[in-house]
Amino acid sequence: MTIMNNSIVTDFILLGFTDLVSIQIILFYAFLVIYVLTLSGNVAIIATTSFSMELHSPMYFFLSNLSLLEIFYTSVTIPKMLQNVLLDTNSISFVACVVQTYLFIALGSIECSLLAVMAYDRYLAICDPLHYVTVMDRPTRLVLALSSWISGFINSMVHTTCTFQHNFCSSNVINQFFCDIRPLLSLACDDTLSTEIVLTVVGGGYGVGSFILTLISYIHIISTILKIRSRKGQRKAFSTCASHLIVVSLFYGTSLFAYPRRSSKQTTDQQKIAPVIYAVVTPTLNPFIYTMRNKEFKTVLRNMIGRKLPKVTLFTHGHS
Repeated sequence: MTIMNNSIVTDFILLGFTDLVSIQIILFYAFLVIYVLTLSGNVAIIATTSFSMELHSPMYFFLSNLSLLEIFYTSVTIPKMLQNVLLDTNSISFVACVVQTYLFIALGSIECSLLAVMAYDRYLAICDPLHYVTVMDRPTRLVLALSSWISGFINSMVHTTCTFQHNFCSSNVINQFFCDIRPLLSLACDDTLSTEIVLTVVGGGYGVGSFILTLISYIHIISTILKIRSRKGQRKAFSTCASHLIVVSLFYGTSLFAYPRRSSKQTTDQQKIAPVIYAVVTPTLNPFIYTMRNKEFKTVLRNMIGRKLPKVTLFTHGHS
């Protein structure tokens, strides 16, 4: 059974945020700036951690994976939205909509599991530092990262297949700026109850499972930090996981804000704006969150930039 044979529509219309041209222009430049910042910030992290021997630790390996993920995550939605505004068209082909939905759900799922893996990495570093290097060796970190990516793509396959098995004959207008599952299901002209149940169980199980693993790691981390007697030791231990904790809070906080009413057939303004926060704004903030609080990373980055800059020699000419 193929996806295309089950659909009557050949393309979709993405409503976006507004029909006002002046507002669209403002949004275009705002999203363009955000996209450039996201690319430059995450590329800087990947380049710095890749070429610096000082940053070849498990923590920076997972951070590079997260940065690569954020680049893909924003690239799934923002370029298409910018193209639609620039060309004054809101259409997206059926195949492109399927691909966009699949990649968006996959990358969001991967981020859930990758954040859980990063929490486990911080748990080992703080709670079991003597065995950290031996436990989190290169094969282990590769398996953990690869498992996050593979499981995310499998989870998205279930969501995408279940969504596009329906007939979209009532309308082809998606009340969102990208192809998302909930507004797509609202366009189906057959019953979607069983699909919504399956997606809630599968997606909820994946997301909640990742969150629980992250939460367990941080319960142990906080418990260990509280047992440290010196304030300086507590601050030093907490500083190693503070950035990750902020990113986890942003991701899950905005995700819960976005999907409290997944069964609703109507897309509210709240549900249109929330994906912008966790799929567009948060990936932009992540590089700054990780680098601004990390003295080691900032030192390495400054040294790398300093080596790339040409040296300027000043000559003083004497008077004859």
